[in-house]
Order: sequence, then C-alpha cells, then structure tokens
Amino acid sequence: MKKFAIAAATATALTLAMGNFAYAATASENVAKTEQAGSDTWITTKVKANLLTEKGIPGSDITVETNHGVVTLASKDGVKLTSAQKTTAVNIAKKTKHVKSVSADALETQ
Repeated sequence: MKKFAIAAATATALTLAMGNFAYAATASENVAKTEQAGSDTWITTKVKANLLTEKGIPGSDITVETNHGVVTLASKDGVKLTSAQKTTAVNIAKKTKHVKSVSADALETQ
C-alpha cells in the first residue's frame, strides 16, 4: 500500500510538472507573438507617418501592412503613382528601422 501511495504521488508530481512546462512554453510563444505584433504595428505606423510627411508622395492613398517585418505597400482604389513616387515610397519603407523587406507590387504606376 505504501508503494502505491508513493507511485501515485510521483505520478501526480510528474503530471503537474509536465503541465507547468507546457504552460510555460505556451506563455513564451504568446509573448513572442505579442512582441512581433507590436513590432509590426510600430513599423506600419512609422512607415505610414513617413509617407504622409514626405512632399510629393500621396501618403493618404497608400496602404501599409506589415507581417513579420515585411512591409507591403499598395495603392488605394486605383490611385496611380509616378515611377519616381513609387521608388521614393519603397525607399522610405526600406529605410525604416526593423523592416526586413518591402513588397510594392500592388503600388500602381502611370
């Protein structure tokens, strides 16, 4: 009977330890996802602000989305930019801190 009680206590302890490990891993993953989302939001905000303040760029007509540091620029509702404006918009995004790459395939040009 004593051996059974020890075995049961050991099994319970192991189960609790494994549960805590799984919880810790999940919490760690959630923190990483939250940090990435925060970083992406910061990048999007910074790129958008820089586009809005750049003379000669229709910043309000360009959408900006960021996913894991990859910035996607797109034209709103068929707005067409000049080649120079597109190049400037891409360069603004590329120069923003933490940007890994920029996709501007959806920026329409004249």
